[in-house]
Amino acid sequence: MKQATLLLVALIIGATQGVKSQNRRFHRENFVTDTPMVHDPVMALEDSTYHIFATGMGIQHMTSADRKSWTIHAEPVMSVIPQWAHDSVPGFTHHVWAPDVIQWHGKWWLSYSCSTFGKNGSAIGLLSTQKLASGLWNDEGCIVTSREGRDNWNAIDPNFVIDDQDQPWLVWGSFWDGIQLARLDSTMHIAKGEKPRTIARRFNLDSKASKNALPINPNPPKNPTSDYAGPNAIEAPFIFKHTGYYYLFVSWDYCCQGSKSNYRVAVGRSKTVEGPYLDRHGIDMRYGGGNLFIEGDKKAFEAAGHCAAYHIDGQDVFICHGYSIAHRGASILIQRPISWTLDGWPFLK
Repeated sequence: MKQATLLLVALIIGATQGVKSQNRRFHRENFVTDTPMVHDPVMALEDSTYHIFATGMGIQHMTSADRKSWTIHAEPVMSVIPQWAHDSVPGFTHHVWAPDVIQWHGKWWLSYSCSTFGKNGSAIGLLSTQKLASGLWNDEGCIVTSREGRDNWNAIDPNFVIDDQDQPWLVWGSFWDGIQLARLDSTMHIAKGEKPRTIARRFNLDSKASKNALPINPNPPKNPTSDYAGPNAIEAPFIFKHTGYYYLFVSWDYCCQGSKSNYRVAVGRSKTVEGPYLDRHGIDMRYGGGNLFIEGDKKAFEAAGHCAAYHIDGQDVFICHGYSIAHRGASILIQRPISWTLDGWPFLK
């Protein structure tokens, strides 16, 4: 569930509702910063330019030549929200959550979340473009929706992954019944006959499923965003391939509360994209497993989460947002190189 702090929202440059994409006018100019304030960042590299897309009014966009100094673009990715998104998600307007971006078969594909805080009536949309630099995106419609009372999962926080057979998949989800996975077709929509399957939960919801399963928490924390979401505090999946394994990163606990956030990232791995994803101790992430990867250090950041990982510039790079103590709980970009243990587990120095 994604909702940026008031400070972040004030700094993100939004779109003017109803302005046609071919005639965009904005009242504020692009600006450059070394400390970009972002929420739910993902990254892409095209022609020596780095692009970050993130939660914001119409999707926040920034670019850099060196991943140090970032130009924040006043013009969002989506100056006009498709009508299907408004129709599919009551109460949704222009604050678009948690995008993901990938290049596959000669196109850039960008997924995004349409939702409202604390509810699971949501939709994941899709855009495409030939060139990120063009700024021109085609509406490819909806990938998947969730409905309150129909689905026990939430269609937000999408991440594309391409397996070793060049088959695209989508992983997504938040709270309710946890992290979902489904196979996509060649148009990056859910493949015919495919049904979402749960690959990770924060708590063990089925004590009979595994002899190694963690016990159900007898006093689960109350979800501060919604009584309906329950205590299964897991979201924001990202799958990263490395030396024969698929690594599933997820965010535990709660974002979006500034200095009161307690977000943190955990990881497990699998030989196949479909799982099961196990932690160091062999515990399946469907039953509460996961190795803690990053959390707030209480010096620079109160909490950190909603991550992405890439092999870029000859190294493996981890990014996420962190709730900055110096910036009074605003969420800012974190970038760190990933190192690996001898037995193949990622860690941050």
